[in-house]
Amino acid sequence: MTTYDDRASLTDLTAVVERVRESVEGVIEGKPEVVRLSLTVLLAEGHLLIEDVPGVGKTMLAKALARSIDCSVRRIQFTPDLLPSDITGVSIWDQQRRDFEFKPGAIFAQVVIGDEINRASPKTQSALLESMEERQVTIDGKTYELPSPFMVVATQNPVEMEGTYPLPEAQRDRFMARVSVGYPSAEAELHMLDVHGGVSPLEDLQPVAHAHEILKLIEAVRGVHVAEPVRRYAVDLVGATRTHPDLRLGASPRATLHLLRAAKASAALSGREYALPDDVQALAVAVLAHRLLPTAQAQLNRRTAEQVVEEILQRTPVPAAPPQQSGFGGLGRGVPAYPQQPPRRL
Repeated sequence: MTTYDDRASLTDLTAVVERVRESVEGVIEGKPEVVRLSLTVLLAEGHLLIEDVPGVGKTMLAKALARSIDCSVRRIQFTPDLLPSDITGVSIWDQQRRDFEFKPGAIFAQVVIGDEINRASPKTQSALLESMEERQVTIDGKTYELPSPFMVVATQNPVEMEGTYPLPEAQRDRFMARVSVGYPSAEAELHMLDVHGGVSPLEDLQPVAHAHEILKLIEAVRGVHVAEPVRRYAVDLVGATRTHPDLRLGASPRATLHLLRAAKASAALSGREYALPDDVQALAVAVLAHRLLPTAQAQLNRRTAEQVVEEILQRTPVPAAPPQQSGFGGLGRGVPAYPQQPPRRL
């Protein structure tokens, strides 16, 4: 496993991420926090769900992230008549060989863009379940490994839009984070008219990082230190969703794991070798809210899952700073104790 050999190596890896960030932000105007979350999910080995109204750049964000990395990319346009075999692949009888030959589907790529995923039927959506969780596809009793790194970036319109199917709970739970692009500011939209008015910036977008560099980044993120109080804090946040009176479905243990991985990736993006409670706090809404189901009464009161997570963040005590750590990831260097953080105020 690759680890941080010294501080310079962390700087080098951060420089790779900076190139990708600048490349994506050259296409997506005025949304640095959305781009950062996308990179966080990539380095945390997760999958990203982009949900918003049509025309705000969901697909463009997914394409910009994919084209900024020199790796295999496949795009799937989800439609009501799309079949599961169109995604996973199918075995076809070869008349000359007198045997079945497997034809890989669109899922066999390092970055898979699922455009308007909730326009396909739940039957077709379920074709992604095995690949997103286990990074493999099983067809006719034979298992095929998917390439690494592997990331699904899916876009969807709000379920209130016509012709959409709500994603099943098992499908939503496999996405590490959900992000909404939102409308741009007036200045960003004016700049977009100047830049995008004549030609799409995607046409001139060139890869700024190789797939093997992303793999090194992922390995480095795995080595980020998380103190026991920070892990306990993540468990407490997720556990609070399972007993909250406004929720009929809380977050799963997979959500806890995703929250911890995302916090480690966020720490690495900030140039730190250790995660802080702030990393967990900043990602809690994006990682947890889309997995939660409010009760009928909460929906009548117009209580959203995001509001519930914000309330839980307010009520859950933030861990105090631990004693000085004796080592980081077995490297024999001291890890600075994270500072005590006050409860977040809304």
